[in-house]
Amino acid sequence: MTDHLTLLQMNDSHGYLEPHQELFYAGGPPVYRTAGGYARIATLLEDARDERPGRVLAFDCGDTIHGTYPPAVQSEGEALVPVLNALAFDAMTAHWEFAYGPEQFRKVAGKLDYPVLADNCYDDATGDLVFPPPYTVCETDDLAVGVIGIAATIVDKVMPDSFSKGIHFSLGNAELPPGHIAHLREEEGGVDLVVVISHLGFPQEVRLARETDGIDVLLSGGHTHNRLFEPAVVNDTVIIQSGCHGSFLGRLDLFVENRRVKGGFDHELIVVGEDIRPHPEVEEMVEAVMEPPHREYLSRVVGETRTGLNRNTVLEATMDNLLLQALIDVTGAEMAFSNGWRYGAPPVPPGPVMMNDLWDIIPVNPPPVSTVEITGRDLKAMMEENLERTFSRDPPYQQMGGYVKRCMGVDLYCKIENPAGSGSRSSLRPAEGSTRMPSTARRSSPARVCRRSTERTGRT
Repeated sequence: MTDHLTLLQMNDSHGYLEPHQELFYAGGPPVYRTAGGYARIATLLEDARDERPGRVLAFDCGDTIHGTYPPAVQSEGEALVPVLNALAFDAMTAHWEFAYGPEQFRKVAGKLDYPVLADNCYDDATGDLVFPPPYTVCETDDLAVGVIGIAATIVDKVMPDSFSKGIHFSLGNAELPPGHIAHLREEEGGVDLVVVISHLGFPQEVRLARETDGIDVLLSGGHTHNRLFEPAVVNDTVIIQSGCHGSFLGRLDLFVENRRVKGGFDHELIVVGEDIRPHPEVEEMVEAVMEPPHREYLSRVVGETRTGLNRNTVLEATMDNLLLQALIDVTGAEMAFSNGWRYGAPPVPPGPVMMNDLWDIIPVNPPPVSTVEITGRDLKAMMEENLERTFSRDPPYQQMGGYVKRCMGVDLYCKIENPAGSGSRSSLRPAEGSTRMPSTARRSSPARVCRRSTERTGRT
């Protein structure tokens, strides 16, 4: 007998409750379209549940309750709770949820109607899991589905200490076999399928699937914000990921026979577009969160841009160039650096820039700006470390999220394929118009630089 199961996935919505501009690519220049909004996501979830009653499970793969002002940052995630409960997910995992500190995240998690799953998040004092148990069993009309969660492993490694106060993270892979997977298969009534919801990032999750037997579906929890129009199948594990900002919802329709995915599957990366009617009740809840004076403050025009601003590219982005130029103008530094944020802002089209756009560009309570002197040797070491943490190939587990560190006033020439530590991966040159460039031969004459950072080691 063949049973049917529909899995729905949201990841990396970053607190964007309302529709916003999004960039879309179709072979030519990218185009701006309005997308996203939790009220429209609610409609998609409801329609799927009505279409296949008793056969639908929905998951949130994290980066959800942090990133926008006021619904996320100002309320430390709490304002989103009623809206999220209305979406009725079956489970979630986490990453930037820890930005308010573990205790605040525990508080928010306690108000959700569904569990937070993180098999790799441990209490320093006791060694116990912070969010036990690390799995749940979801029952549909025909199937028992075991679901295991893996939170982002980088929280205690490259993010501010306050994010991981009193806790630590493993990679989360060692806990799967033979532990959690075997337990679900053999002891929890013998589940029909094992689903992993993860926030490691797509390259890491491909490696995880290759190394781990027994995972039927891996809902790649974003982090890398990939728009997968076709699933990846690795070691018989079906992997999907569904963009970011709530602009997309992933749908995977499975055919299950004898506790395995059989006869193929259907997948759709659904654009949460303007053609989708907003769910009236959820729209009302969102409006209550965004009511004045928040909307009046956020809609204030603060400037204008003739260049579209976005943060969608790995090596350099117009949004971060604007930020870096502003830092140089304010500080008088010769160079400026900022995080290679993948997190955050939907694009800002040419035209007016509003206060809301500024909060999107700096998606946290504004971190400090530091001015320092740096030698060429240290500058090269900083960028080499950053390249490795962005592009590490073997193992990809060493990738620590984000894009290449943004820089202005210096040009970075790199061969990403060259191995770390070879001394031949990168070189630095003064940017056009720069007065000088600190080199290893001029260590006694360091340059004055400016950097904006939220992390402890130069990465997010």
